[in-house]
Amino acid sequence: MVSTSSPPLPKEAPSDGDGEGPRREAKWWYSTFHTVTAMVGAGVLSLPYAMAYLGWGPGMAVMVISWCMTLHTMWLLVQLHELTPGVRFDRYIDLARHAFGPKLGPWVVLPQQLIVQVGVNIVYMVTGGTCLQKFVEMVCNDCTRLRHSYWIIIFGSTHFLLSQLPNFNSVYGVSLAAAVMSLCYSTIAWAGSLSKGRQPDVSYAYKKTSGADSIFRVFNALGQISFAYAGHAVALEIQATIPSTQGKPSKVAMWKGAMGAYFVNAICYFPVAIIGYWAFGKDVPDNVLVALQKPSWLIAAANLMVVVHVLGSYQVFAMPLFDLIEKGLTKKYNVPYGLPLRVVVRTSYVAFTLFMAVTFPFFGDLLGFFGGFGFAPTSYFLPSIIWLVLKKPRPFSIHWLVNWVGIFIGVFIMLASTIGGFRNIIADSSTYDFYQ
Repeated sequence: MVSTSSPPLPKEAPSDGDGEGPRREAKWWYSTFHTVTAMVGAGVLSLPYAMAYLGWGPGMAVMVISWCMTLHTMWLLVQLHELTPGVRFDRYIDLARHAFGPKLGPWVVLPQQLIVQVGVNIVYMVTGGTCLQKFVEMVCNDCTRLRHSYWIIIFGSTHFLLSQLPNFNSVYGVSLAAAVMSLCYSTIAWAGSLSKGRQPDVSYAYKKTSGADSIFRVFNALGQISFAYAGHAVALEIQATIPSTQGKPSKVAMWKGAMGAYFVNAICYFPVAIIGYWAFGKDVPDNVLVALQKPSWLIAAANLMVVVHVLGSYQVFAMPLFDLIEKGLTKKYNVPYGLPLRVVVRTSYVAFTLFMAVTFPFFGDLLGFFGGFGFAPTSYFLPSIIWLVLKKPRPFSIHWLVNWVGIFIGVFIMLASTIGGFRNIIADSSTYDFYQ
């Protein structure tokens, strides 16, 4: 782990893949599908639902601003990865230590990053189980109906095996399949909505709720949109797998891959949000695939694609966390690194996220809460704060103004969506039959 007190590392610190460091063998397109897998998740299916609470004008404004802001902060992280000559900040926490000091740095970044990674894994447990249930029920009408909780457990059990893959490079095949699936099911979502057409009784009026509830639901919608921009939490870990030399620094390949990922992001997010809301209006469900019933084989295929995607995306978010926990235990308690440690740590983590998913399977509310509490800081404004601290741009220059505006917008989204999501979880859990 890099710290400001350590001697500079070589541009390409070698690693044998045993947990001592990242293997720097990835090509630029690896960063594309890793970032797509991390960013274009099942949250895209809730974008029409978020639009239903925000309306056409505010909804589109938040979508466009979020895309531009997070592309900017992604560029900042890519540039900061090798800010100090000879040193590569392979993790968000390493960069934070360099910016804020060895004591304050981890407290600035680590809580938000953990919330993002754990939160995504919990939500994807819920998503995978829900979509697996819908797939089976659509293709097998005579099959015995199982409880929703059972489907989450069935889906989650696959991660006890997948989590034993050693590192980022070892999951590239799963990640590539997940990236392809995300593009496919997003296309099915908007194409299916377009084919179904604008419903006869569609209304674009705001949902009728009480005044206070309406405000909280709008706040939650902001979190659902911010949840859709999740790749920043693992961006530095992804860049750490790319080789770097003076002639070809890693930032060139990483930025090329990030631009490709954001292109895929745009052709997934905007059509789903716009066409899904256009077709169903304020009555669109929090997962737009639920509103699409025909052709049944295509909708069933889309749900299966979501399952494949979240299988890969879970691992993309979990791998950096596995690495952090295992290295921490090895360093602090002198636990030998190897298969026994990997099995205990990763099995325990998968069991924890599975338990939380079965206990709180509120898809839309979880998106809003985790999107605000964790994703907004790591994706919207923490990179800007670190950039201002390390680069010190001239006050009131373009870089200075852009980053400060982003910080204010990001902080507002974080506070509003966290409050809205938390309140909605409490409200919905009061009428929910747990472990149904």
